[in-house]
Amino acid sequence: MTTEIAGLADIADRYDAFLIDQFGVLRDGRGPYAGAAETLVRLKDHGKRLIILSNSGKRSAENDRRLVDLGFVAGSWDWFLTSGEVAWQMLKKEGTEAGGLVKKCLLISRDNDLSPVKGLDLERTESGADADVVLLAGSEGDVLPLSHYEALLAPAARRGVPCLCTNPDKVMLTRTGTAFAAGRIAELYEELGGTVRWIGKPFGDIYDFALDFLGRPDPSRVCAIGDSIEHDIAGAAGAGLASVLVTTGILEHATGAERQKLFAEHGATPDFILPKFLW
Repeated sequence: MTTEIAGLADIADRYDAFLIDQFGVLRDGRGPYAGAAETLVRLKDHGKRLIILSNSGKRSAENDRRLVDLGFVAGSWDWFLTSGEVAWQMLKKEGTEAGGLVKKCLLISRDNDLSPVKGLDLERTESGADADVVLLAGSEGDVLPLSHYEALLAPAARRGVPCLCTNPDKVMLTRTGTAFAAGRIAELYEELGGTVRWIGKPFGDIYDFALDFLGRPDPSRVCAIGDSIEHDIAGAAGAGLASVLVTTGILEHATGAERQKLFAEHGATPDFILPKFLW
C-alpha cells in the first residue's frame, strides 16, 4: 500500500539512512529544485546517513564537485555514489586480476568526458571495428540521432564485443527537455546482437556498494528516494529497501493511473509518494 506524504519530516524517524536520486529529485537539466539543498541539510542535521545514488556514467568525485558548484552544501551527504564509480572500481579490479593486459576501449560519454577510463589499463579507440570492450557512460541524444550510435556500435556488436552500460536510464533531462539516454543506446546494442552488462539502478551492484559503505545496516531502516519507477523504485524493491516516489522529474506530468500502470509493469510499488523533495 502506498501512502501519500507532504514532506520527509513525516517519515524521517523511521529510517537511519536514505539513498537519494539526483536528477528528477534534487535537480533537473537546468538546475536545483527549490528547497532541495535545504532538505538535504535538514536530513543530515537529523542524524541521517545520506548517499546520493545516481545513474551517472561520470565518477563520484566529479559529480560531488558539480553538485556543490550548483549550490548544494558540501558535507550535507556522506557519499555521492554513481554507476560510473561502481564500473570504474570493477574494471580496475578486473584489470589487476588480468595482470595488466591492455584492452582497446570504445568509450561513449557526454561532453567528451574521459573520467570513466582515467587510471585504467585501457587504450581508447574511436572505432567499433577494433574495440575489445565498449564502455557506454553517457548519451548526447539531445544533439545526436540514434542512427549515429547505431553506425558506431554495429561493428562491435557483430564481433560480439562485450559492452558495459554505466547509465541504465532510458530517458534523460536536458536544458531543452527530455532526450534518449545511455540506457536506450545499450538497448540498441542488444538489438544489434551485442551483449550488455548493466551497472546502476535497478541492478544489484550499485546497491551492494552503497550498503557496504553504510556497514550493512538492517534494510528495513534504509529508504530510497527517486523519480523513476523502473530504476529507483524497482531497484529499492530488489535490494529489500523502502522507497519514496517523488512526482517531479520524468513522471512530473503522469496521471495517477499512468503511475499505477508502471507499478504493475515493473513489479514495484513505492511505500510513499511525495510531491517534491521537501522537508
